[in-house]
Amino acid sequence: MASEIVAEVAQIPDPEVPVITIADLGILRSAEVVGDELQVVITPTYSGCPAMEAIRDRIAHVARTHHLTAVVTHQLTPEWTTDWMTEEGREALRHFGIAPPGQRPQQSVGLSLTIRQVECPQCGSAATEELSRFSGTSCKALRRCLACREPFEEFKAI
Repeated sequence: MASEIVAEVAQIPDPEVPVITIADLGILRSAEVVGDELQVVITPTYSGCPAMEAIRDRIAHVARTHHLTAVVTHQLTPEWTTDWMTEEGREALRHFGIAPPGQRPQQSVGLSLTIRQVECPQCGSAATEELSRFSGTSCKALRRCLACREPFEEFKAI
């Protein structure tokens, strides 16, 4: 029973990008049933992320349906990065038409004159351009494919 409840928590969709679960997004650090409590640890994608309250409410809902009390803790260290996303989550983004995040810089970033290439989730072309650094949420940028001309969102690497 406890493992089913934990699996149910893992399947909670991200409220801002509902095609990806909180487990596939990598913000679910742990979940366990201890006595009459559902204890969950999550890490926000960034400080002030407005989705945290909705996620906490969904976890509380899961706890209530199993007659448990939710204890949700935010763990800020280590900070979340897009490296924590699962391959299934990246594929779900791509399938939904959102370019998944690329590899984030591992150390300080030097100034260069290269253009960051993001693959179009519709046709796969690398010939894309950024239209806006921010899109529907601050986690995403708005881009356009120069080959198929379709606009799409990119989940930015953090």
